[in-house]
Amino acid sequence: MENIINIILTPNFLFSIIRVSTPIIFASLAALVTKKAGITNLAIEGMMLISALTGVIISALTQNAYVGLICAVCSAVLIAGVMSFFTLKMQTDIYLTSIAINMIASGGTVFVMFMVCGDKGVSTSLQSLTLPIINIPIIASIPFIGQVVSGHHLLTYVAWIAVAVMYVVMYKTATGLRIRSVGENPHAAESVGISVFKVRVIALVISSILASLGGVYLSMGYVSWFARDMVAGRGFIGISAMNLGNASAIGSFLASLVFGFADALSMVLQSLKVPAEFVQMLPYVITIVS
Repeated sequence: MENIINIILTPNFLFSIIRVSTPIIFASLAALVTKKAGITNLAIEGMMLISALTGVIISALTQNAYVGLICAVCSAVLIAGVMSFFTLKMQTDIYLTSIAINMIASGGTVFVMFMVCGDKGVSTSLQSLTLPIINIPIIASIPFIGQVVSGHHLLTYVAWIAVAVMYVVMYKTATGLRIRSVGENPHAAESVGISVFKVRVIALVISSILASLGGVYLSMGYVSWFARDMVAGRGFIGISAMNLGNASAIGSFLASLVFGFADALSMVLQSLKVPAEFVQMLPYVITIVS
């Protein structure tokens, strides 16, 4: 037990928590914005998976990581457009549509990867690029704090900024007010001239952008390649984090860190011969209890 506590208090462990929490933060914010608009977006997993593959393929073909990032975001926005058409225009069931998107993403990404590079498991044949690591001036030289806060992937800092931006957008802007009003009472919103359809489309698009950043982080930051089903349920974990955080930006962020802590701790316990499954179940137990 003393060994575990000593490891937890090291800057490397705290650094790992932040690193593994990044895609969950994006996923929780993606779930948050649609939740506020009265939509349960279960397709975050599929959006992350498609954008992860798109970023790898385009960055390899263009040899430009930022072009890969832009195309990855566009691919997720396209999925949001398809989802908006079927669920909001054609009135299909949101849950069935989300499941269909996730299943298409799971099989479709493997098919596309095989067509592009001949790989079915990992895109080892593609010379894909990664987005940069950022060392924060001054802070990087501070003992302990610099080791924890500085030296993270670009998208990790974007995730932190996104938390603040989402808070401001939701509670300090007219757009956020419209999104919340549509989610709370769509009929009342329509009665004062707010287009429920338009607002929910905007919410889905914002959600897809956030989800895509989480997917890109996994394939162009966390690692430098795409692997089959590499999102590994993080989209659903993000939804759980959003619910655990009471559908607030700050709460979702803190809940994401809880999941990240469990993930990082499981890696430590594996080296100490403790079953990782025991630790990995703790955040879900907390979610159920809360």
